[in-house]
Amino acid sequence: MFGCECFVWNTTPNLLPSEPDIFSLPSPLPPWPPGQGFASGTINLGEIEVVKISRFELIWTLDLSQDIKKSVSFYRPLSLPEGCYSFGHYCQINNQPFRGFLLAAREVTLSTTEAASLPALQKPIDYTLIWSSYDGFEDDCAKCGYFWLPKPPEGYKSLGYFVTNSPHKPDLDEVRCVRADLTEECQAYRRILHLHSEIFPFQVWSIRPINRGMLGRGVSVGTFFCSSYWTSGEGLGIVCLKNSNPQLHGMPNLEQIHKLIEHYGPTVFFHPDETYLPSSVSWFFKNGALLYKAGDSKGEPIDGNGSNLPAGGRSDGQFWIDLPSDDRRDTVKGGNLESAKLYIHVKPAEGGSFTDIVMWVFCPFNGPARIKLGPVNLALGKIGQHIGDWEHFTLRICNFTGELWSLYFSQHSGGKWVDAYDLEYIEGNKPIVYSSKSGHASYPHAGMYLQGSAKVGIGIRNDACRSKLLVDSSRQYEIVAAEYLGGNIDIIEPNWLQFMRVWGPKIVYNSRNEVDKIVNRLPLRARNSVENIVYKLPIELYGEEGPTGPKEKNNWVGDERG
Repeated sequence: MFGCECFVWNTTPNLLPSEPDIFSLPSPLPPWPPGQGFASGTINLGEIEVVKISRFELIWTLDLSQDIKKSVSFYRPLSLPEGCYSFGHYCQINNQPFRGFLLAAREVTLSTTEAASLPALQKPIDYTLIWSSYDGFEDDCAKCGYFWLPKPPEGYKSLGYFVTNSPHKPDLDEVRCVRADLTEECQAYRRILHLHSEIFPFQVWSIRPINRGMLGRGVSVGTFFCSSYWTSGEGLGIVCLKNSNPQLHGMPNLEQIHKLIEHYGPTVFFHPDETYLPSSVSWFFKNGALLYKAGDSKGEPIDGNGSNLPAGGRSDGQFWIDLPSDDRRDTVKGGNLESAKLYIHVKPAEGGSFTDIVMWVFCPFNGPARIKLGPVNLALGKIGQHIGDWEHFTLRICNFTGELWSLYFSQHSGGKWVDAYDLEYIEGNKPIVYSSKSGHASYPHAGMYLQGSAKVGIGIRNDACRSKLLVDSSRQYEIVAAEYLGGNIDIIEPNWLQFMRVWGPKIVYNSRNEVDKIVNRLPLRARNSVENIVYKLPIELYGEEGPTGPKEKNNWVGDERG
């Protein structure tokens, strides 16, 4: 049917349940404190109100290898509240726990002065068939899948695709299109399916808003994008919703934030052999940290609250922080676990349909790196070390229910979102975060992670393991910012958060000498190949420079990478 490839179009009821079991967290959710719209099941976006639908009915399954674990299924939403309409259907890979949602919407009654000339929602005028698995030879075309794009009226946009298991178009009254000014552009995110057939190529992607982060107003509705010939960079033909409500109706208030942290705050485990532990910022300052200014060789002691740090500006090399210059230097390098806490920034995500709770951890010192070369492990001397280390991880909370949706683990210059079903938990719904030895990158599971080529076993080692060295963020935390609350008097931004310079001096090594020290310890026959590998390491490893603080990072206002 598709050249030499074998495809099975499968909707046999006994292979997949018609209504899938939805993944749930290990423990029930607590009653959340009262508030505006958080965890109410409904979010007001201005002219429309959206609800989250989590019950689905199977429409069609595409199985590429007659293995249910490698199949992809498409679902329609069930139990829409009265007056609500969907925007499209949902797609799920079957080898993952079911964790899907679709948003349904109804119009909000506005005053005469607020009402627009055109309604917010309109049904489509037709459907366009985008792709079908039917090749004209199947005896029973009802076993095939058909993908339809709603054709919107002028001035409106479509937000998703519909799937049928027959060649008949969906009912026009089943879907609504949205007035264009109430939408934002979206982008293809993660590829769910790719058929390589030359005859009937086909791709399916998850989608997300293009403009994300604290100021982004795009809201994902849970639908997918599909196409036969689409390539990256082309427009998708569908959009996402826009939150036009300046009040961000679904965001938690301060009491709810504390409850969320109490319920979900991860336990951060450090490696049992960790030398460079975290501390509080005030402990670091009170134990001899110094502020240096360009042209002045003598450092100035820093007040425990950081009140004498220069605020604002940019990382221009004019100021930096250093370790104590006296005999406390090595002690401060090791940190102080008893004083350590997580510094928390709370911000809207995906137009206020999610809340990001960003947890920052401070370590006075980042240790040197180690390289793995197959079975051989080598210490890299000074390479990779620097004074001052800011790392973070981010909890993403669904504002419809208060449910933990995913967790972002920052890992050196990148990071990764991990879905809630793939996390380890402790004490109910508290995830575990593993901090790697010396470098403090965060990971969802214990083990050895390579920054390099895991396939051939070459790269910088990141070892993560559970131990008695830990910080419980559900208790040891301080909320330092939540801008959307509008200057809440109970959230006091610390002075040091406005320090936009580096938290450690810049020292550039003679990288050739550092590499030579490593290579010269190896057998002669291995030296050339090892030298080539080491010189391919990221350039930032060849110097010591403290990082800027949390507010200077891209993710303070923007979205996480990945």
